[in-house]
Amino acid sequence: MTVVALPAGLVAAAAGRPADVLLDGPSARHAIDGDSWLRGLPRTVADVCADWELTPDGPARHGACAIALPVVSADGPAMLKVTWPHHEAAGEHLALRHWGGQAAVRLLRADPSLWALLLERLDADRDLHGIPMDEACEVVGDLLRHLKVPAPPTVPTLREYAARKADAYADVLAGGAGPVPRRFVDQARALAADFATDDSGGGWLLHTDLHCSNVLRGIRDGRPAWVAIDPKPAAGDRAFDVVALLWDRPDELGTGADLRWGLRRRVEIVCEAAEVDEDRARSWAIVREMDNALEVAHDPAAADRVSLAVAIIKAMQP
Repeated sequence: MTVVALPAGLVAAAAGRPADVLLDGPSARHAIDGDSWLRGLPRTVADVCADWELTPDGPARHGACAIALPVVSADGPAMLKVTWPHHEAAGEHLALRHWGGQAAVRLLRADPSLWALLLERLDADRDLHGIPMDEACEVVGDLLRHLKVPAPPTVPTLREYAARKADAYADVLAGGAGPVPRRFVDQARALAADFATDDSGGGWLLHTDLHCSNVLRGIRDGRPAWVAIDPKPAAGDRAFDVVALLWDRPDELGTGADLRWGLRRRVEIVCEAAEVDEDRARSWAIVREMDNALEVAHDPAAADRVSLAVAIIKAMQP
């Protein structure tokens, strides 16, 4: 039996997580808390390796809620990914199959019931942190342009997300003082309410989490190429996909006017390369950064993240 030691960072990140209440449809039966998932993860990895005839080929890597194990299959090197069940990852296999290796990591095999994916092996040590930020923005924009395909009907929609956020921000306003200035909460509520009824963005398949760590070096057409990984798919307005790059590499943003200039420059570069509307990207950034700020607002260790979210919201003002 394959025995894999769980990375300490994954244990720290997943321990104590409650089951995801936003899992719905057929995926709802998979909802499980982080501690229970961690206890069963070694057996899951072992069973998948046995069933798919995979041999571990190096130490496991991890993100905040998934283990990634280098393996060798009958067809060569690959990466086995097993994810903690949560709503953002429920459609990952669908998105990767839909893109078919076009600017995204190739899906070789999937077992949605185990949240297990067999992926092509990319260079996990080469992401966009190793290149200048302006160049990274161009790469992300180019990837978003190549990932432009209609969404399959089963992935969640941005309109659903926007409707939830409009209600959540209204609740925050009704609750009185909070960590974010009320005028920005009200602005985010109004924008979310508009997006919840807006069909003009189209039903495109979105990555929604395309930042520097989620782009790795691979091979396409026999040449080195940047490849997107770890989508959290949704359907809707492509301008939403610009936002994840704004909170990336915050130490390079500076302060004051430099910070505002740097953030708006990122939007400009990505939008031009991706061929999406800058105004819509900035509006989505306000909605999503409010979400990020309120999610961690009561965590004293996340004060810097809340401050960055407010700074981004200020920088995105018309």
